[in-house]
Amino acid sequence: MAQTLYPRGTLKKIVKAHANRPLSKNVDILIFLNYALFMQELINEASIKSKRSGERGVTARSVKKVSEKTLRGFKG
Repeated sequence: MAQTLYPRGTLKKIVKAHANRPLSKNVDILIFLNYALFMQELINEASIKSKRSGERGVTARSVKKVSEKTLRGFKG
């Protein structure tokens, strides 16, 4: 049996409890992919911010500065 990156059943239960709507068969995959894209964008923006600030690497401060903007872009 192949190991998954996340517990599909658990994710579906959580989303179903909060959505109050019918869910498609592969909604968990779409949620995971959207999460992965969000994290990639967040790290890219934080990297740009930290380079402009003269920092050596991505820091918590640079992530905090770009998190609100990135969240707005993924609000849907």
